[in-house]
Amino acid sequence: MAPELCVGIGWRQPHYETLLAERPALGFIEVHSENFFADGGITLAVLDAGSEAYDISLHGVGLGLGSAAGLDGWHLDRLARLVARVQPRWVSDHACFARVGSGSHAADLLPIPFTDESLDLLARHVDEVQQRLGRQMLVENISAYVGWAGDTLAEPEFFNELTRRSGCSLLLDVNNLVVNARNAGFAADDAAREAMRWVEAVRPGSVGEIHLAGHCEREDGLVIDDHGSRVRDEVWRVYEHAIRRFGPTPTLIEWDTAVPALDVLLAEAQRSRALQS
Repeated sequence: MAPELCVGIGWRQPHYETLLAERPALGFIEVHSENFFADGGITLAVLDAGSEAYDISLHGVGLGLGSAAGLDGWHLDRLARLVARVQPRWVSDHACFARVGSGSHAADLLPIPFTDESLDLLARHVDEVQQRLGRQMLVENISAYVGWAGDTLAEPEFFNELTRRSGCSLLLDVNNLVVNARNAGFAADDAAREAMRWVEAVRPGSVGEIHLAGHCEREDGLVIDDHGSRVRDEVWRVYEHAIRRFGPTPTLIEWDTAVPALDVLLAEAQRSRALQS
């Protein structure tokens, strides 16, 4: 795929029909894997049609790769079946935990500690998924609203070591970097600079995809990664910095809440494409 076309959008239900009818120029479309785990039905038929028109990125939210309780075999089996069906260009999930105890699922992306023990666990689970799927996966850095005491590794260092050990790629969510910096007390411009330092610490060649999204600020000052608005200017600045460091990189525009008209998503994708040219 030509680098200038290596920009995609999240394909959500409000745009299923419009995207298939209009076929705008996109490098790929992303869907959430778990939405297509059913044995059949209209959703799988829609995904089949989408995969005939575009490269597909399967982005998961439920593997819980950092869970000490281990991976859910049923979930992994369903994911493997879906991968075999649509032959996606990428498969990704998050560096988080979600499963606890006997296998209860928190239905959230909960932060993991950045320690050697956590790294060992995550690397084992990533390897297990990659072996099961027969392909490399991408692992995303998350927005976290709490942290763990006793971290011994800086977050970029943690991901550098994860990609070295497991052979996975980093799915670099630039919006998450800015959100985390804002919640650490940085104003928007300073948060962008802090996020750029994070990018500078990432090993070149390890980033396989970039995510861009919007965020919102609550009245109490907490910044939420809600994927419900246009990409903020400070996030675009960090993205431009990342492109200078890593070169043209497949990039996704995420928009999951208050989904706008398709033209709005396409305009955001065009801005990303322009910055990569």
